[in-house]
Amino acid sequence: MKKLILPAVVFFSTCVPSLIAADLPSAPAPNWHAQTLLQAIGNVLIFAAIGIVAAILGFKLFDKCTPGHLEKEILENRNAAAAIIAAAVIIGVSIIIAAAMVG
Repeated sequence: MKKLILPAVVFFSTCVPSLIAADLPSAPAPNWHAQTLLQAIGNVLIFAAIGIVAAILGFKLFDKCTPGHLEKEILENRNAAAAIIAAAVIIGVSIIIAAAMVG
């Protein structure tokens, strides 16, 4: 009796789900690609707006987490090192945003 249990478990765990799934109608996968030029331009504008806002928020968050006022240091004191750090932060945030948008 115990010799029959293992083959039955293997059969029901591998074959039966595939037989049940073969009978069910499959829903088509959603298509997120633009179908027209107008849709593509709209997608570009939406993603550009989201990316710019996220990059600005990332810079502002970095500015709040560091001592001093980075924006004031760049604009009023003309500190090149602070500008390089700010540029690196914005580029880093932009790379993360681009990777998230691509998938």
